[in-house]
Amino acid sequence: MLFERPNSGERAILVHLDFHSEDEREDSNEFVQLVTSAGGDPVAFITGSRKRPDARLFVGTGKLEEIREALIANEGELVLFNHSLSPSQERNIERELQCRVLDRTGLILDIFAQRAHTHEGKLQVELAQLQHMSTRLVRGWTHLERQKGGIGLRGPGESQLETDRRLLRARITAIQARLQKVRRQREQARRARRRAEIPALSLVGYTNAGKSTLFNVLTTSSVYAADQLFATLDPTVRRITVDDVGPVILADTVGFIRHLPHKLVEAFRATLEEAVIADLLIHVVDCADPERQDNMKQVMNVLAEIGAADIPILEVYNKTDLIGSEPRIERDDAGRPVRVWLSARDDRGLDLFYQALSELLGNEICETSITLTTAQGRLRARLFSFDAVLDEEMNDDGSQRLKIRLPEADWQRLLAAESITEASLDSSRPVSMREEFC
Repeated sequence: MLFERPNSGERAILVHLDFHSEDEREDSNEFVQLVTSAGGDPVAFITGSRKRPDARLFVGTGKLEEIREALIANEGELVLFNHSLSPSQERNIERELQCRVLDRTGLILDIFAQRAHTHEGKLQVELAQLQHMSTRLVRGWTHLERQKGGIGLRGPGESQLETDRRLLRARITAIQARLQKVRRQREQARRARRRAEIPALSLVGYTNAGKSTLFNVLTTSSVYAADQLFATLDPTVRRITVDDVGPVILADTVGFIRHLPHKLVEAFRATLEEAVIADLLIHVVDCADPERQDNMKQVMNVLAEIGAADIPILEVYNKTDLIGSEPRIERDDAGRPVRVWLSARDDRGLDLFYQALSELLGNEICETSITLTTAQGRLRARLFSFDAVLDEEMNDDGSQRLKIRLPEADWQRLLAAESITEASLDSSRPVSMREEFC
């Protein structure tokens, strides 16, 4: 029996099964968060346990009857599964229950569709939705099940299903072409940053770990941040300044989640490439989450999938205010920072975070005193633009004595641009040290 699917419905029956395989395990609490983040109203939660999913209905016939009774008793409008359903399973369950059925992937796609605001984000979400939909066209829609018929309507033309598939393929191709153009534009910006030798940092982590809150505090931005899954979706890039390093590019990326649908990883590859090309990944962890170790494992799985597993990582254990822990830096055997404990919401431990960045990214620092003549005013101006001047004194002959501090690489570039040597500036650094870089 075929049926017309309702246009809307938010009263949801939630279904969660526990399987023996660890690879198929899902978090029931996270499932509820996903549903509420999507705007759903959970009115019943059905749980169960199976060795393996049923090939036809995913759940057994007894559990299906329990779901049907919950639908009737709670006036439910849709059924949400905390698992990935095959197209045939989703179609069979819809036919049995006579209501809308959505799996975990479809639920995440719906959240992404709500949160995408930029042109690029909307394109990426639409691409993922169309790729997901392309495998599910044969469903409970009566107008897709047969060719149009009737007196005067029968003919050799293609079926409605074939038409929809053709339109889907055409739309997917068009979106992929537009996203390829976006990718080229992003690559141009990255090449410009690499030419300027500006280090790139990328915030990664499990969804709702506090990445956007930390990003806002570090960059004084106003990226939307809330206590919900996938609060922000569109990527944001800002410039910050780190002592002994100089300007640094910081990118906020989409949060990861357990069993992140492969279609989403593919669709958001242009965005996730901000992580792939980073010099350092800032892995933000919710230290108050009892599932933090498993969440960190899921993040590393996604990083490996996009080719970012070998990039150096600094772990940031956020939300220390929730567990009463003091901010601190943890180091490896060589003394390098590997983990910073802080609270982005309370601005506690941010100084330690900057200290860790300085140690990990800092180049050799030039700290010296130089004398500039009035004809070398351009070099003086550029030193001030680098925020490298610690002190300045005026000499009797009109020249200036500057005490400067900046990365050695930047200092050598400035000297080369002005076609002068450090020795001619009466530098206070030892001659042997100057000769090392000249």
